[in-house]
Parts: sequence; C-alpha cells; structure tokens
Amino acid sequence: MRALPDIIPLSDLRQDAAGVIKRVTTTNEPVVITQRGRATAVLVSAEAYERTQHENEILRMLAKGDAEIAAGSGRDAQDVMAEARTLLTQE
Repeated sequence: MRALPDIIPLSDLRQDAAGVIKRVTTTNEPVVITQRGRATAVLVSAEAYERTQHENEILRMLAKGDAEIAAGSGRDAQDVMAEARTLLTQE
C-alpha cells in the first residue's frame, strides 16, 4: 500500500462514482472519502475487503490459540496446523 492514501471529498464521489470505483478496483488501493474536511468512510475493492476479512479471521484464531495456551487448554498442534492449511488455501 502507498504511504499516502487517495483522499477525495464526498462531492467528487457523487460526481464521478463510476470513475472512483474503477480506480479502486484497478489499483486495489483504498480511497478515503471526506465530508466537511474529515474522513468519514473508506472505499475498498471487494477483493481487498474479502482478503482483509480472511486475514482477520486468521488473527482471531491465533488470538484464541494464545488464550487457550495461557489457560492451559487447547488442541493438538497437528489439528491446528491442518485447520490453518485449510484456511490458507481458501484464498
């Protein structure tokens, strides 16, 4: 991802929604939408959104595993790795 995201006012999105959506889907970079000079929303491609959701699910599973280890419970490492492989191949 670039250091500085694209930032556009809501009025620009209203005037050229199709162009902004095309830019987001072709560059796969988010566009920050502002209203009255403040960031109010972020527009991302469906692909980027799905990837982020998938990554978040993996992070939730890792956090759950850490909590189980700390509590002294958990599952067999082979089962966990098999489930992780399944999740990683779903992309």
